[in-house]
Amino acid sequence: MLLGLRVSAVDLKTEGLDSAYVKTIVERAQKITDQLGMEDSSKTLDVRNIIANRYFLLNSIHEAYKKAQEEAKKLSGEAKQQALQQAVDRRDAELYKHHFEFEADLSNYLSPAQIEMVKDGMTYGVVPKTYQAHLEMIPTLTEEEKSQILCWLKEAREFAMDADTSKDKHGWFGKYKGRINNWLSSRGYDLQKEREGWQKRIEENKGN
Repeated sequence: MLLGLRVSAVDLKTEGLDSAYVKTIVERAQKITDQLGMEDSSKTLDVRNIIANRYFLLNSIHEAYKKAQEEAKKLSGEAKQQALQQAVDRRDAELYKHHFEFEADLSNYLSPAQIEMVKDGMTYGVVPKTYQAHLEMIPTLTEEEKSQILCWLKEAREFAMDADTSKDKHGWFGKYKGRINNWLSSRGYDLQKEREGWQKRIEENKGN
């Protein structure tokens, strides 16, 4: 499908961007879009461009933060600390300001389930993989516990989607996995014992 040759209602916002970087991001966005099973090629192109533009915007915000951070490091003492904090505050304000635009734009073309797929595509599929791992590790989880675990993982995903690097994205999930583990422990689960039991079941299934 030669999407690049079709007219899109959503233009790629590539002004001032390096062509090699644009190519990489468009290809990344295309891979995510390809998973959605859309039949309308023009709408597929619109969705791909929305995703790519999201990456462009996030890169712009994080690059501006890095520049402000470098300028702040030239200062010293309290002025330096204030400038560093101001850089963080400006970045976070910009991320929050634009955070909900993305899902709103996608909702013009996609179902809630497809939007979930886009979010997972942008965050390495950590939510479904981690959720499934918890279900397999602790078969006795209640419906309430399953719901809470999924809720926290999706909350982590919202932060991870706006993070700058792969490490930062995984860092958000790591933070929330720790929260989940602490919560499960407080509810009486012996996580070490649950993990050992899970590994034993995996090994037993390999032999079948």
